[in-house]
Amino acid sequence: MATDYDAPRKTVEDEGVEHDSIQELQARRPESATGVLEPDETDVAEGFELPGADLSGEELAIRVLPRQEDEFTCTSCFLVHHRSQLAGDGTSSLICTECAA
Repeated sequence: MATDYDAPRKTVEDEGVEHDSIQELQARRPESATGVLEPDETDVAEGFELPGADLSGEELAIRVLPRQEDEFTCTSCFLVHHRSQLAGDGTSSLICTECAA
């Protein structure tokens, strides 16, 4: 037997019961339940940092290591890479594989 899932579903209990109007339901609702808390704008804005903000007073929480013997600085992007990312034979210029592509 096929079931029509779009058809309204009625149970035996629903057949004899009249439904209340929205006004009657709102009148029965307690007044204390109608309050809605809205977040404070300053609380929401504290979590955002704008681009270009003054970060001169901030300190880094990481330790910076100098370039290691097995690393090179790419002359195109100026990032430090491992020697395995060196494009070509490495004798002419120090360019990484990403910049060479």
